[in-house]
This record gives sequence, C-alpha cells and structure tokens, in this order.
Amino acid sequence: MFSMPFHSTRPVKSQTTRLAEQCPPGMRHNSKHRRKPTAPKRREPPPSVPPARSPRRSGPSTSAVRTSAAGSPERKRKRFRPGTRALMEIRKFQKSTDLLLRKAPFSRVVREVCQTFSKLHLRWEGLALLALQEASEAFLVRLFSDANLCAIHAKRVTLFPRDIQLARRIRGVENL
Repeated sequence: MFSMPFHSTRPVKSQTTRLAEQCPPGMRHNSKHRRKPTAPKRREPPPSVPPARSPRRSGPSTSAVRTSAAGSPERKRKRFRPGTRALMEIRKFQKSTDLLLRKAPFSRVVREVCQTFSKLHLRWEGLALLALQEASEAFLVRLFSDANLCAIHAKRVTLFPRDIQLARRIRGVENL
C-alpha cells in the first residue's frame, strides 16, 4: 500500500460558520442577526450655520431654538401628542358661551336663503339674526352630539354622514 500525507478529516471552518456558532440556535441562518463589531460612536458637533428658510414661508422664521433680545435661547415650542389638542379645544368650547359661527358669514347665508324664497329684498334686524344664529347653533350642537352617540354605539370614534342621517331619522327630522 502506498502512504498518504497526514490530513485532518475535519473540514476547514469558514468565517460564516464560526459566526453562526456564536449565535443562538434559533438565529443561526439569518444574516440580520449576526453580531456586528461595536466601536465607540462619535458625536458630531451641531452645524454652526443656521438652516436656510424655506421659500414658501413669508413670515418670521420658527426655528427650533429662538434667541430673545437678551441673547439667551428660548425653549422649543411644546408638541402635543395626537388627540390632546382636540381635547383642549373641546374643553375650551364647552366652557365658553360665545357663538361658534362668525356673524358676517352667517348673515350672508341667511340673506341668500331669503332671496331664494322671496323675490323681495328683505331687511333683517341685528337681534333677529342673532336669535336665528343662537337657535341654529343649538340645533347643530345637539344634532352633532346625537350623531356622536350613534358613532359610539357603532364602536367608532369618527363621525360619518350616516351617523347624522340616523340621528335625524330617530328625531323625526326628515325634511330639514
């Protein structure tokens, strides 16, 4: 017989197999979960040049940090979580007894509707318009609260037109 040079029967391990042995058993064949070398990360200093203003804004710039006349920087404006601003507005409008609709646009709509029903030019007193606006706002607020109850009953938060239609139908207000 002839003699062979001494060779190991074990195959040579590649770098990927060595890395695979270091990983837990469930993640061996997934390249996403390989261990990466960790080096200390350097922080880059903030740019000293302020960012250029966007061309679409014409008012004063609203940068993240503002400087006052004394030169000390002011804090960044608070950013509320989604829904917080809406809840603040709800509380604000529930506290106040002011009219929700502007008087001039409401007056124009009333006069326009009057012209469609009558060819005569009708004149309106200010108090009559105010009384009509109070009544119409009360009607709308109550309608929206009933429609909101319909949406909540359907396990929704968003108002849909079908909620308003259902609230009107339950009330018996079909021809308004």
